[in-house]
Amino acid sequence: MLRRLSVRNYVLIDSLDTEFPEGLVIITGQTGAGKSILLGALSLLLGAKADASMIGGSSDNCVVEGEFQVPDDDAMKEMLEENDVDWDGGTLTIRRVVNPTGRSRSFVNDSPVSVQFLATLSSHLVDIHSQHQTMLLSDRRFQLSLLDHFASDAALLETYRAHYRKCGSLARELEELEKSLEKARSEYEYNRSRLDRLEAAGLKENELEELEAEQKQLANAEEIKEGLCSAEDLLNSVTSRDGETTVPSLLRDASRHLERVSRYVPAAATLAERLESCRLELDDICSELSLVNSDTEVSESRLQEVEDRLSLLYSLLRSYSCRTLQELVSVRDNLSASISGIALSDERREALRAELLAEKERMSEAASALTEARRSAAVRLSREIRDTVRYMELPEAEFTIGLAAGEMTPDGADVVSYLFSSTGKNLSDVSRCASGGEMSRIMLALKSVMARYANMPTMIFDEIDTGVSGSVADRMGSVICGMGKYMQVFAITHLPQVAAKGSAHYLVTRSNEGGRAVSEMKRLSDTQRVMEIARMLSGSELTDAAIANARSLLDGSRS
Repeated sequence: MLRRLSVRNYVLIDSLDTEFPEGLVIITGQTGAGKSILLGALSLLLGAKADASMIGGSSDNCVVEGEFQVPDDDAMKEMLEENDVDWDGGTLTIRRVVNPTGRSRSFVNDSPVSVQFLATLSSHLVDIHSQHQTMLLSDRRFQLSLLDHFASDAALLETYRAHYRKCGSLARELEELEKSLEKARSEYEYNRSRLDRLEAAGLKENELEELEAEQKQLANAEEIKEGLCSAEDLLNSVTSRDGETTVPSLLRDASRHLERVSRYVPAAATLAERLESCRLELDDICSELSLVNSDTEVSESRLQEVEDRLSLLYSLLRSYSCRTLQELVSVRDNLSASISGIALSDERREALRAELLAEKERMSEAASALTEARRSAAVRLSREIRDTVRYMELPEAEFTIGLAAGEMTPDGADVVSYLFSSTGKNLSDVSRCASGGEMSRIMLALKSVMARYANMPTMIFDEIDTGVSGSVADRMGSVICGMGKYMQVFAITHLPQVAAKGSAHYLVTRSNEGGRAVSEMKRLSDTQRVMEIARMLSGSELTDAAIANARSLLDGSRS
């Protein structure tokens, strides 16, 4: 319930601090006094859009703060905890600050929160029924929402919605897969030919570098052969001469002489080792040169093979827009995976189809359970609304909630209709056959039923009694008063029959201060309440009869 409301610098309200009791709270005031402004301030507190036009006469910020007492509720605690807001024993202090530029900040128990969270939180705190909310009676989703609240089928609805979301997800995945398969099949022959060409080429990584090196060698084979032979001849001329001393034998002899004197000259031993190394290195060079020379051949046929292979690889690189052979190998592997993936995608598609079919069956079962709960609740809700409407002086009225099968939607497979007849005959859609006063009574009947089942701490009626008067207004006031037994109810009204109900009465007035209109609100004493109701009965001139009638209304309400 709303225990306290504080408003600073909001439109015509300079400063307002008011506490509210439990039960039915009546708010009255002449047209234009500022009742709608007060409701606007409360709407701002509950997450309505903020703008600079809300700033009052002062250049300071606009501040609206409300203190709510909420019942111990695990869902509420979890919501607050997820947004880093302290529970504080069930007391919620909500504050909204709007600066002169129109930007706002929101706080719950002094913790900053988003406007989106504030709007979500407020849906658990206050239900505001505006003058035009009866228009919602023609809204199918609103009608279905009221029925669901009465049926207490939130768990069934959430189960159905989980299956509905899963079906939607599977259907989208299947659609995307089928589009992908269709595209893959349309490109299959083209990709198959490209892959065949690459596979026929027998690509090997690093092959290009090796072929390029071999091509250079084969293209210059004669020059290479000539150089190798010349080098070998020169080495042979110094290492193997018939009857002549060769370089290796001279190195060997020199090394031996140095070894003999190494006993006297230690450095000679090192020189002897170096000479021996030179002799062995020369022998190795001669052997390796001979092998290289023998392995080097001038082969025109091999050169042609290498150049043909290089030409093929260069052609493939150009055709597939690749710079390296590694990229070409990747293209081949990707094409192979794409073609192989068609078979895997076919398997996945069949699996998705089976999964979607099973999920649709589960969704259908959940929808049937939801429909059954709604049908059962519709009978009871129809009876309660009919009885309440009849109490408000429509004794022949009939009201029925009909359910028909429809397409699967996020709200189920039911098409709801609210059917009404003030005479009890020829029921038709309530939005087409009910007058303004009848619509007000039907909406009040709905709200009175929901007051007992929705677990909403506070409900606000903004002139729900529009279009009625006299004894009907008195009956509507009694219904609203009865709702005050289950929750805190605010009734903004122009009817004295309604204003006489309830335990607390607040008056909104407008005055001029320094040439500027200012709205104020105060709680009326018993005597002041009599005079306000008398004013509502008689107008600007209070008569003794109006005052007596006002006392009678109040006494009748108390009794």
